[in-house]
Amino acid sequence: MYYRPLTAFYIFAAAHTISAAYSPIQDCDEVFNFWEPAHYLDRGYGFQTWEYSPEYAIRSWLYAALHAGVAAFGRIGLLVATKAFQFYFLRFALGLVCAACEARLYAQISRTLNARIGLYFTIIMLASPGMFHASVSFLPSAFAMYMTMLGTASFMDWRGGANTADGMMYFGIAAVVAWPFSGALIIPFMGEEFLIGYYTESLRELGVRIVYGTTRTVLVGAFQFVIELMAYREQNFVPFNIVKYNVLSAWEGKGPNIFGTEPWHFYARNLFLNFHFWWLLALVTLPLVYYQDLVLKKPATKQSYIRNITFVTPMYLWLCIFTIQPHKEERFMYPIYPLIALNAAITVHILLTHLGSRHKNSLMSAVPGQVKFGFAATLAVGAILIGLLRMAGLASAYDAPLSIYKPLFEKNMSRPGDTVCLGKEWYRFPGHYHLPNGVKGKFIKSAFDGLLPGEFSTAGTGFGIWPGTWLVPPGMNDMNKEDPGKYVSTVYPIHKHLLIFRRQASITAISWSIRRFQEPSRQSTSQITLQTSKTLTASSVLSSWIPHVHISWQGCSGCLTGRSFQSSTGGNGVIIVYCDRRSGKHEIETCVNRE
Repeated sequence: MYYRPLTAFYIFAAAHTISAAYSPIQDCDEVFNFWEPAHYLDRGYGFQTWEYSPEYAIRSWLYAALHAGVAAFGRIGLLVATKAFQFYFLRFALGLVCAACEARLYAQISRTLNARIGLYFTIIMLASPGMFHASVSFLPSAFAMYMTMLGTASFMDWRGGANTADGMMYFGIAAVVAWPFSGALIIPFMGEEFLIGYYTESLRELGVRIVYGTTRTVLVGAFQFVIELMAYREQNFVPFNIVKYNVLSAWEGKGPNIFGTEPWHFYARNLFLNFHFWWLLALVTLPLVYYQDLVLKKPATKQSYIRNITFVTPMYLWLCIFTIQPHKEERFMYPIYPLIALNAAITVHILLTHLGSRHKNSLMSAVPGQVKFGFAATLAVGAILIGLLRMAGLASAYDAPLSIYKPLFEKNMSRPGDTVCLGKEWYRFPGHYHLPNGVKGKFIKSAFDGLLPGEFSTAGTGFGIWPGTWLVPPGMNDMNKEDPGKYVSTVYPIHKHLLIFRRQASITAISWSIRRFQEPSRQSTSQITLQTSKTLTASSVLSSWIPHVHISWQGCSGCLTGRSFQSSTGGNGVIIVYCDRRSGKHEIETCVNRE
């Protein structure tokens, strides 16, 4: 069964529209390294990580600007153009781009390999929890995934001759604009090109194609260099800086390893969560292709053994490279998500071919057709349902960070100049696109003792537009050392954990104690009471900031609530209550203060 590419695009786009609306943000790096710089370019303020300091310059302003432009375009709809709308508008656009890339790869798989493999590829991509969040992620690795699909499709497409230059261009764009390591995925394809060129005595033609592909990549790199020069106001080639930090600095005791390491089997376990049954099938594709092509002498696809090996090898190469790296993160696997689906689809095709065999020497010929069909259908339906259930679980159990700030958009709940305090779980903050315009996030001291993001400079006259791209921010370092300057000056930490609050009507309040640690000689304590009437009162020590606090709330099935408060000195604002549906605990994650 072969669907036209446009039909496939509609199917993928529909799936990614759902992802754009419901998929949670998987990684705080997505917020602080990409959504916040885009917000700064779009709205003029936002959090700044050390990676954007001109001293290090390991993030691309070109990549951020491309997305900020799309988000800014979302402001055209004046009736609904809140910042939250811009967030989802950009996500929707990313989903459409991903769908177009998937449709292109699907069409080429169907033409080059087999229409059934194309169909299996589509099913696996749609049923993958990994693609549920990767398809709309604002991350360089997700962009590299888009380019990987286009590059793979180009190397597959030999209509009118080899498309080496196109393939090199797409992988080059991924490496230069987004993530330099993604360029490693081109190695198997170029190996095939050289091998075929050698045996067909067409190395000269190959050389011409390589020159064309290299020229296109260099032009993209030159454009990026100019943009980064304008932003940082000094010469920086960001791809080199990224490699330098992640590879060379790691040998000096710096680099990404200081942020945590994982065992060698981390990716095997993580990919099983994101692809489950399909991941197991993808792992055995290479030996199955070898057995099918060289032992049985029955090609697995319409292509030669060399081409089949070329198409399934990049996934294994990527896994080898990143498995040996101590520092591991889920998003590092995004570029090979489509390749995992491709390998799994080839395996499914080979297995179903054997399962449906009627050759008298085949063991499968003795099994009744209905039994074989029932077995295959059960596995397929089960794998699809597991994937869909995992997606539903992600959307329902981890949706709080994208929903918790909605009460601030209600009438009279906030106004420009208000501040949202972020405590111990600051990494759950979904970004300033989820706060009303003019409301800013600030950090208060908590148990976290690493380096927090700072703020992009908003210097005015004499500094031009977006001075935060080139002014060196204070207190930044690449060793994750805490900078006290990242905290607001007046905070009140929790002294004791809260008592338990049951939801029966007879219980009307929660009480806890706070102390003012800035004045050790006057460590007075005061009681704060959160009443069911949605009013919070306190003594004069509450005149500036409400602390980050935790509430244990029994008998709760899950809710998100806005609570107003008013101090005895006239300060007022909003408390946001977050409920963890798994543990049944409520946490006042952030508090808005307004004097």
